[in-house]
Amino acid sequence: MAAASVAADGVAGGYRGYEAPDYTVEARAGDVEIRRYAPHLVAEVTLAGPRDGALRQGFRILAGYIFGKNASEEKIAMTVPVTRQPAVAAAVPDGDAWTVSFVVPRGRSQSDLPEPHREGIRLTERPAERLAVLAFSGLATEARIARQARRLDAGIAALGETPSGALRAMWYDDPFTLPWRRRNEIARPLP
Repeated sequence: MAAASVAADGVAGGYRGYEAPDYTVEARAGDVEIRRYAPHLVAEVTLAGPRDGALRQGFRILAGYIFGKNASEEKIAMTVPVTRQPAVAAAVPDGDAWTVSFVVPRGRSQSDLPEPHREGIRLTERPAERLAVLAFSGLATEARIARQARRLDAGIAALGETPSGALRAMWYDDPFTLPWRRRNEIARPLP
């Protein structure tokens, strides 16, 4: 299948007026897409504890940074998605740890972004990567994410691919969006 530069719902590059990372769609199997993402910069924080608690706390920390709680009090444009994934084991050696990240707007670089006030916020360049992605609506509870992960894994197998990393969860809408209007995605890295 030929690569498409924008997904049918227009998420590649933007979603409901918010900037999103650029990607091309390489292949589809049912609701699963194989996407090739362009390199992009993220602001991220790693936290220990349960998954849902890490997401809430990480979101608050990073939202503070982009809404002006930083060295220059500069506001940075909101982007999507907010991503949560397991942290590298060395990042927090005791128990579960999760990395929560926001995408930095295009055209910004590590050198022109304000210094965070809060310790632990990192500005990291994500290299180009391939991800198998499944989008779904509704509330993205841990049980629902686990069910959707089984669908994602079946789609990955149908495409003849093998995952090369841990599951990521991605949220596109604020918590006040009605559940049936929410866009959530889960993804697994591919070689």
